[in-house]
Amino acid sequence: PASPSSPASPASAADDRSTVTGRRRIAFAVHTDRDGLSGLPVLIRSLALTNPGVCEDVVVLHPGLPDSSFDALRRLHPRVVTREAQDRTDVFRLEGYDTVVALGPDMVVLGDLGELLRMRHGVGAVPQLLAAGEPGERRAVLPDGLLVVQRADVDDALAAGLDAGTPAGDGLALGDALVPLDARYDFLTRRLHDDTPVPARVAVLHFTEAPGAPGFGPAAEARRRFEMSDDAFRAAYRALAGRKHPDLLAHLAPPLLEARPSLDLARTVADVYRGQGRYDEAVEVLAPVVADRLDAPRCQETLGVCLMALSRYDEAEAHLLLAAASPDVAPRAFAQLARLAWLCGREADAHAYAREGLDADPTDAGCQSWYVRTRAKDPHADAPDTDGPQPACAPTVDPAEQLAHVALFAEGQENAGDKVLPEAVRMCFGPDTGPHRWYEQPVHRLVDEAALERLNARRGVIVGGGGLFLPDTSPNGNSHWQWNVPDDLLARVTAPLAVFAVGYNVFDGQLYRRGRFAESLRVLVERSAFFGLRNHGSIDRVRELLPAHLRERVRYQPCPTTVARHLLPELSGPVDRSDTVLVNCAYDRAGLRFGHDYGHFLAQMAVALRGLRDRADVRYAAHMPADEKFVHDLRREHGIALPVEQLYDMSNDTIRGLFRRSRLVIGMRGHAGMIPFGCGTPILSLVSHPKLAYFLSDIGRSEWGLSVHDRELGPRLAERASALLDDHAAAVADVHAAQELLWKTTRSNIEELRSTFGMDG
Repeated sequence: PASPSSPASPASAADDRSTVTGRRRIAFAVHTDRDGLSGLPVLIRSLALTNPGVCEDVVVLHPGLPDSSFDALRRLHPRVVTREAQDRTDVFRLEGYDTVVALGPDMVVLGDLGELLRMRHGVGAVPQLLAAGEPGERRAVLPDGLLVVQRADVDDALAAGLDAGTPAGDGLALGDALVPLDARYDFLTRRLHDDTPVPARVAVLHFTEAPGAPGFGPAAEARRRFEMSDDAFRAAYRALAGRKHPDLLAHLAPPLLEARPSLDLARTVADVYRGQGRYDEAVEVLAPVVADRLDAPRCQETLGVCLMALSRYDEAEAHLLLAAASPDVAPRAFAQLARLAWLCGREADAHAYAREGLDADPTDAGCQSWYVRTRAKDPHADAPDTDGPQPACAPTVDPAEQLAHVALFAEGQENAGDKVLPEAVRMCFGPDTGPHRWYEQPVHRLVDEAALERLNARRGVIVGGGGLFLPDTSPNGNSHWQWNVPDDLLARVTAPLAVFAVGYNVFDGQLYRRGRFAESLRVLVERSAFFGLRNHGSIDRVRELLPAHLRERVRYQPCPTTVARHLLPELSGPVDRSDTVLVNCAYDRAGLRFGHDYGHFLAQMAVALRGLRDRADVRYAAHMPADEKFVHDLRREHGIALPVEQLYDMSNDTIRGLFRRSRLVIGMRGHAGMIPFGCGTPILSLVSHPKLAYFLSDIGRSEWGLSVHDRELGPRLAERASALLDDHAAAVADVHAAQELLWKTTRSNIEELRSTFGMDG
């Protein structure tokens, strides 16, 4: 649980009460008594100003000081956590963290600590020279020196030795756990006597003398850089160039805005709030200072986007039009206007806005995408060539015979999994998955009175599948999940409503302000004739948000992609497999997926793939263009080139065929595991999102998943992949066996739903 010392901090609002991805939890820790308190503000300021993109918990260990003693620290950092501890060795047993960087109140940070945060083994420390210049001088780790502790490597013997205490003049007895660090990470000021300048490479300066001691002027000056008022510190942080951590910026910038309001600062704060999903706060910050000014197009754009995320569409459109008056901002603003018009069901307006954006910049990808997507709806489009053959008139469709499908319908080069999924949902209800049987309601499009009437005219409404319970992608203020439906209209859906194979898709550590979502969820469950979620992890998380009397209505409905062999006859027979292993990685929300471990992940994957390439044709399966970053990074950093299968340009049948003919699929995306599994192909999952772990738990095959943070990911992945390839027939049989419960559950649910919808058997 989050510390009570920071109840409003982003850490405490994060949706990570049960981390299931193996995400590494990192903290800075410092032990202090009352005498050392005065040094902590300098330490925290120095850490933030020299490592502005880092915002991990700062755990202050103390012997029982009053809670108010730490108020000054809380003003400086959003993640101050306080814990009682008897001495500094408690950093070796700090519960709730995997990596602890122990600092001291007599230290200041002068440089980048990224190398320390990326360490994965042992206990890092700088062996210092004891009794320099005297007979028998030796090196040892100082008890108050910098430490980088990997909790997994602190065994009972090491802990017992630390508990025994440290004799005067001796260092910590770390034994084989010690990983020596460069001296620049714990540089002692006693080396700087006679006013020796601080070397430029020093990252952590450790004061072994009082900061004002004579003969150590340059060291004292290095520390004085961080002796400043709170306002000066906030201004200094905001003025830093390069990437700043949004949580730190959100903590430090608002007081500056209150003291000295300015347009530029308001936009800075609003952009941070926007990135955190705090759209209402972003509007509160920007609206008073922006108004209808034409000289602030970027602010108008930010304000318009935030208003759109709150479903305040008329206001959003007005501000985006003001932004579009600026040539620099016009393409982006027109792309947002096209999206807004489409969300509101105004296809012709969406097309016109996209066309205006292309007039401003013919290369703008956003405008091009909306232009193509809405082209068929343009009333001004050229008439077809009447000399050629004409299509037959479409048969009249009786709405009462259709099912309405509320889903994300991917188009163009969007996520391949999101293209396969809607069709898989429809296949559960019969072989006809086309427009004669199904009416499409894009999940992100606003449900207004006209849309409600169209839904109610159908035989039934199916919402799903996919991970629709998430706050971002296409935020709206009506539901705070992906279906853009106001509560009052949702309550007036009279057609039988089924939520089918939807997932709770929030990352470990992702912010989710869930009050509005919880109320929308309650209305949805009350109104639904069937409410099925695609894994038991999602079921548990959603039940937490519901009143007790509704919790049992939440049921299990696996993702239909996982039972494709039972839905498509052509997938059920024998298959001639190639010697292909497909690999997939995902890069959306990379910070939440990898944290500080991306370099480690890439290196470990290189280890695994080098071994696999000796026995299989290893290829890369890109679900969307952004996935190809892995191929570029792997080639650049490790010299390994992989051929790419661009799934985003393939048909659903081609995607399923590729997965079915492969011997093994190693995937990070949810559907990079579920689709091949559904086709009968063995899988291994690279777990960076809870949904992968949830699925493997449901089928009783948790060993098929490896965390992207696993310290030994490379060798373990190679070993498990080799085992599946060595006895491939058994692996395929295992997949088929694991499918049986999923199919049994799905078949039972479908039979119930066919009755609910009044469909023939």
